[in-house]
Amino acid sequence: MSLDAFHRFQNLARDESVVFYYTGYFSQAIVTAMADALRLRLNQTDASNVQRRKLFSVFIEMAQNVVHYSAEHLTASDSDDHEIRRGALWVGEQQGQFYVVCANPVDRNQVGRIRDKLAPLLGMSNDDIKQLYKQKLRADNDAESKGAGLGFLTVARDASGPVEFDFADEHGPDSPTTMFYLKASI
Repeated sequence: MSLDAFHRFQNLARDESVVFYYTGYFSQAIVTAMADALRLRLNQTDASNVQRRKLFSVFIEMAQNVVHYSAEHLTASDSDDHEIRRGALWVGEQQGQFYVVCANPVDRNQVGRIRDKLAPLLGMSNDDIKQLYKQKLRADNDAESKGAGLGFLTVARDASGPVEFDFADEHGPDSPTTMFYLKASI
């Protein structure tokens, strides 16, 4: 990367009021360190306690999404306790409202499954999302989920509006992976 490119990146981060940004490999230890840094940074803002709690909740869910589901990893896929996977996480602030964006590669064959989980949330009210969240708590776990299957619901529940998501080819349509992007405003 040239210094000019890095300068442009720094300007973009400033223009977008970036509070926190990380790209690279995620592990539980890195997520913990990022959470500590974000918590300290949030303590310097005028955000309400509710807004901070929701932002922190969304941040953790998105970081866990990378740790558990990124298709690019440095560890064996059966090494759940020490997963190290590639992704990015960005927290920004615009006009007193925070937003969190995460990105990570996913297996192309998972795109439909992810879309099927997120698309219905776009048209749901916050009350509908909370109700579905309660139903999921009582239901059996999704066999392909590494948790209770509540991550996207938690993000949607804590967001101030509908979540946004997209898939983008990094390496062309024949690549076995595609980039998954998820954004929530708080």
